[in-house]
Amino acid sequence: MSFRKRGIVVPQAGPGPGSPNPLGRPNPIPGSTAAAAIPKHPPGTRPSPLDGRLTTSTGTRSLDALLAGHAGLALGTSLLIEESGTTDFAGSLLKYYVAEGVVQKHTIHVLGMPEGWGRELPGLGSGDDGSKGKKVKVGEEKMNIAWRYERLGEFGATIGGGARERNFPQSTPTSSSEPAIFCHDFDLSKRLILPSPSNIHFIPLSAQPTLTFIDSSPSLSPFTKFIHHLTTNLQNSPPTTIHRLAIPNLFSPALYPSHTSNPTHILPFLHTLRALLRKYPTRLALLITLPLPLSPRSTGLTRWIELLSDGVLELSPFPSSAIVAKPAAASTVSEEPPQGMVNIHRLPVVHEKGGGGGGGSGMGDDLSFSLSRRRGMVIRPYSLPPVKGDGEAKEEEGRGLEVGGRRVRKGDIEF
Repeated sequence: MSFRKRGIVVPQAGPGPGSPNPLGRPNPIPGSTAAAAIPKHPPGTRPSPLDGRLTTSTGTRSLDALLAGHAGLALGTSLLIEESGTTDFAGSLLKYYVAEGVVQKHTIHVLGMPEGWGRELPGLGSGDDGSKGKKVKVGEEKMNIAWRYERLGEFGATIGGGARERNFPQSTPTSSSEPAIFCHDFDLSKRLILPSPSNIHFIPLSAQPTLTFIDSSPSLSPFTKFIHHLTTNLQNSPPTTIHRLAIPNLFSPALYPSHTSNPTHILPFLHTLRALLRKYPTRLALLITLPLPLSPRSTGLTRWIELLSDGVLELSPFPSSAIVAKPAAASTVSEEPPQGMVNIHRLPVVHEKGGGGGGGSGMGDDLSFSLSRRRGMVIRPYSLPPVKGDGEAKEEEGRGLEVGGRRVRKGDIEF
């Protein structure tokens, strides 16, 4: 029988480098080839919870939650956002998508827009909404809990391990160990400061030289310059660089020449983009916005564009006369009035199981959206507001009926 002084922690030999792990395989030695082989995801990406392929954020949390259960836009896929009416909610989603790429230091390629469009991207939110109150609440809860139960459930923590808790201070997370942010919060009232040099490339559509007043030839495709630029950048960039493609307001007469909608130009262009997405499934993502008043879904060309896209969403804003004013006491997201409906025509399903077609993806629900300055675009199930007459009827029922100068309630009536 051996004697040992109480209060001294017995050193435990943990699994060192080269020692076998529970699976019977030796742990990788730091600096060795096996340790270097552990995959590290590029910034702004994470594996899908369904099949493990890399996904990136669209800049809108509620939109990420809709994309077939992948909790983000899977790399190597495209998303088409259609919008009916004269509003530009789809353009706001596209700006969030580009702003998220700027913050994550991705390479962004924007088709047809001038450089001034990049100075209109929303800036990062302050992040002070409720954070102070949460910190105070957490501090109060810690004060009410005994110190020996704080680490209950953590690895190596025991209820009776008082000496271990006192002699060894708890490790605080450092900046290197903090998890990276997958989706940031943006504020529409602020402007994003672009880095210098900027990682956004604005590619014009014109096939003619600049400072010329000659109309471009209908036989020349206006997308040739964009395809050449994109192919060159993908071949010359490192394999860990994430590229985001943004095509705003397809077929808009303010940006595109009239012959852009010619099927001999747009269909080969979309086929080429689809081929590049399949060739670089871990480096490339695409988001397109299409105004439906200019290209209705009843036309064959729009149907072809939908078939060549992996995911198709439609935004249907309410008329201005149907928007209900927000109550003065409303302060939560659920009380914000919806500004339109969201129709899911197809989701980017990228594996044989079919993705999240129901449940959390909202495929079977009526979805609505609302755009606010600080919370951005919020997509949630749609529910009708309570009818004013119901509340008045309940109040009248609670007051009862006045019979013979005396008020009689429902409970006082006997049969």
